[in-house]
Amino acid sequence: MQIKTMAEYFASGESPEILFWVGCAGSFDQRAQKITKAFATILTKIGVRFAILGKEESCTGDPARRAGNEFIFQMMAQNNIMVLNNYGVQKIVTTCPHCFNTLKNEYPELGGNYEVLHHASYLQQLIDAGKIRLKEGGAFKGRKITYHDSCYLGRANEIYEAPRKVLEALDAELVEMKRCRSNGLCCGAGGAQMFKEEEKGNTRINFERGKEAVETGAAVIAANCPFCMTMLTDGVKEQGKEESVKVLDIAELIAQQLEE
Repeated sequence: MQIKTMAEYFASGESPEILFWVGCAGSFDQRAQKITKAFATILTKIGVRFAILGKEESCTGDPARRAGNEFIFQMMAQNNIMVLNNYGVQKIVTTCPHCFNTLKNEYPELGGNYEVLHHASYLQQLIDAGKIRLKEGGAFKGRKITYHDSCYLGRANEIYEAPRKVLEALDAELVEMKRCRSNGLCCGAGGAQMFKEEEKGNTRINFERGKEAVETGAAVIAANCPFCMTMLTDGVKEQGKEESVKVLDIAELIAQQLEE
């Protein structure tokens, strides 16, 4: 799959419809790379003109700020803003809620003002507009799917309906966990916890969340965040259900059902 960079668009005097912000996990983590490919496949198949920054993209600085290093955050953010503004970027879509939250809510105070969408919201828009058409009676028809509200998309930005509407388009049976929406339970990786060992306790947060997800009887746990993906996968393994319960990003689910 050949994906054009902003530099290539700029050199030809053209502009893409959106900039796909891939993020660190989507670039380097082998599991999250599959989410990146799924989302890029969807955009390519339906004819959305999009670009990536490629080697010019660096971390948004979210982990640094959450860990308390404000200097590193501002240095990384200002570098990214300079690149984005030089290309005249107006609309950004990302598959990572952490990148989404930082780009949308924290970059404006540093001069980075863009329309920023999480891919759950963007996919919902494309489905509603009839640009994404799904196969009738696909692999997920009638199957139980439970959805995990990631903290940075849910409580931090109050986006609860968009991902659920995307899942409803699959004609699956959506079953909610006991703790969901504004009462959802963190996967355990937020606030830079992804990069440190947890404190002592009776159980790991992701084990607790994995147990809740498995108890719904769902065959698929739908996620919208690469960090949640890692934590939930480990939680399902701890329950001994990795063969029967799959953790998939909503982009992967849609990519499988996309009408040719």
